[in-house]
Amino acid sequence: MMPTPHPSLPDRTHLAAILYDLDGTLANTDPLHFLAWQDCLQEFGIEIDEAFYQRRISGRLNPDIVADLLPQFSVVEGQQFADRKEAKFRERAVALEPLAGVRSLIQWAETQGLAQALVTNAPRENVDYILQVLQLDRSFQPVILSEEIGIGKPDPTPYKEALYQLGLRPQQAIAFEDSPSGIRSAVAAGLGTIGITSTHSSQQLTQLGASLVINDFTARNLWFWLEGDHGTTEP
Repeated sequence: MMPTPHPSLPDRTHLAAILYDLDGTLANTDPLHFLAWQDCLQEFGIEIDEAFYQRRISGRLNPDIVADLLPQFSVVEGQQFADRKEAKFRERAVALEPLAGVRSLIQWAETQGLAQALVTNAPRENVDYILQVLQLDRSFQPVILSEEIGIGKPDPTPYKEALYQLGLRPQQAIAFEDSPSGIRSAVAAGLGTIGITSTHSSQQLTQLGASLVINDFTARNLWFWLEGDHGTTEP
């Protein structure tokens, strides 16, 4: 049985919207999340390194992470633990900077009349805080939160919800993602997906279905595509 082909990037002339992940995509938040998880889990005798973080934590919803790592917790205890972890993260995120080129892309999309939405597994308090720190709190509409629709990435529902609210087909939008769960979610929703190597390798993101892989939003191959030059794949 032949594997199902991954969706490709749409024809640039048909592009109507850009959908962005938050953590690891708009800003490199993973190092801060790693430290916050490390601090909180140490209290329960769980030592983690970056490999453990990438394998068991990155890109997942907090309730799933807590149930996996601290199964002794009740739902209420698990939420209290996650709240403490996120508070530690926000303490460290006060000086967070957007990934290189983010503002240029958002401004370019505005001049092109493209819709721009945020699709994230992050909790509401983090989303509001990070967007304010990055000064991007008025840049995205809609903002789709997995916790508010009841299911998160890697399920495609968050991206499908964004498309539904925008009134668009998958072939009219692209997604930017950095994590395996995010790539899987966007690809399963039928979106041409651009992977960002802030947290995982180019090879991993390509294998998961990314049509294009970039280091950040200044990448020449991204702008060649956006501006209509499809003859190169140079990073």
